[in-house]
Amino acid sequence: MQKLNALKDRLNDVHNLRTAMGLLGWDQQTCMPPGGAGTRAAQMGTLSKIAHELFVGPETGRLLAEAEAEGAGLDYDSDGAALLRAARHDYDLEARLPTDLVVETAQTTALAFEEWHPARAASDYRRFAPWLGRIVALARRRAEALGYGEHPYDALLDEFEPGMRTSQVRAIFDELKAALIPMVRAVAGQADRVDDAVLKRDFDEGRQEEFSRAVAQRLGYDFAHGRLDRSAHPFSQGMGRGDVRITTRYERNWLPGALFGTIHETGHALYEQNIAPELDNTLLGTGASLGIHESQSRLWENLVGRSRGFWSSFFPRLQAGFPQALAGVDAEAFYRAVNRCGPSLIRVEADELTYNLHIIIRFEMELGLLSGEIGIDDAPAAWNARTRDYLGLTPPDDRQGILQDVHWSGGSIGYFPTYTLGNLMSVQFFDRAVAERPGIPAGIESGEFGTLLDWLRDRIHRHGRKYLPDELVRRVTGGPLRTGPYLDYLRRKYGELYALSQE
Repeated sequence: MQKLNALKDRLNDVHNLRTAMGLLGWDQQTCMPPGGAGTRAAQMGTLSKIAHELFVGPETGRLLAEAEAEGAGLDYDSDGAALLRAARHDYDLEARLPTDLVVETAQTTALAFEEWHPARAASDYRRFAPWLGRIVALARRRAEALGYGEHPYDALLDEFEPGMRTSQVRAIFDELKAALIPMVRAVAGQADRVDDAVLKRDFDEGRQEEFSRAVAQRLGYDFAHGRLDRSAHPFSQGMGRGDVRITTRYERNWLPGALFGTIHETGHALYEQNIAPELDNTLLGTGASLGIHESQSRLWENLVGRSRGFWSSFFPRLQAGFPQALAGVDAEAFYRAVNRCGPSLIRVEADELTYNLHIIIRFEMELGLLSGEIGIDDAPAAWNARTRDYLGLTPPDDRQGILQDVHWSGGSIGYFPTYTLGNLMSVQFFDRAVAERPGIPAGIESGEFGTLLDWLRDRIHRHGRKYLPDELVRRVTGGPLRTGPYLDYLRRKYGELYALSQE
């Protein structure tokens, strides 16, 4: 396989350039001085240009064609065949992107982040609006260059969730809205049954960090190949399975933010740290899609971290760390508090029942911005109107409204639907895991997570990007992505918490 090996060498160079860019991005969000934005934008522009031209150059095309001919007889499930499929998919798409568009996008998003951060802090949308306008314009150009079948959004969505189409997302979201909005209203009628006041007491940030670190390690996160830092918006950044970093943010009077943010990012990191070693530093050495990635973060955050079994084990340790704040509170009361349902303004603090309504707002905003139906100057009003329609709340300022998420500053238009797709996948994956390893719930209750992690490693993590997301879901669960299992899970959980009819 000399041709295939030659292709691997070239693709590995591209991969190394892109992981170096990932490291620069992590640095920008955690510890880069504000004055470094201009230099960082230039660095990102240069690296993106080199990586793009190396990847789509004639030499790569020649090597890919020769390797495909050489590997025509490879078994479909082999690493070599999977690498050729992924390389052909990426090459054909990226070759359509002009270099100047790639460079301009990298430079613009590096600068836009530095404007988003202070704009959010000051709740000053007008400061960020010109940058959002540039990012939307770049997204339109990108969609036109990539090409699409039904809708320009298809081209952007496909970069995060290969094979998924806007029409499919619409259908899924319509099903969820029809089920979730009545459930949220039913819970509102029983709101007094669950109290979360205990979560708003005084929790020292240093001890929050100690506990969050201990939880991440117990779940299986390897600190010898990772680290936990602070950032304005929690995220995970992998530079290969040997260096996978996570961040969170702490609020002294809101315990769940840092705690569940850490568990969420740990789910992402566990995926990256457990990809098969032979796939590391290759085109296959990352997640199958952002939806599959979100399935892992949401599985650990919600199905594990917000479960009654988890807190039967971890609450005594938490209470020992915060004896005054948690005096007189028991594990059951704490479990109910962290699962309280009620409309809220901040997506990352939303409960499981209302979370997807936040995603639907963002999906509809992106469609409107991309089509021009929503103007840049009108975006805050459009955001607020949808928040009123779906959540019954009006943001008092832009910090708690349109400026709350970092993703648009990074150019990630087409990304948000993957959160909800990940929610759906997480339940199907977890249900299959428990069916095949019935001891998982008892393990969680006793603080043992190895059985679940081993199953995820074997069925999902180790494959990296070998399979398309729909293909992986079918291989793991025996069927396609469906809304039913997820909605059944929510009905059971919130039906019990709020004494609702589950008919």
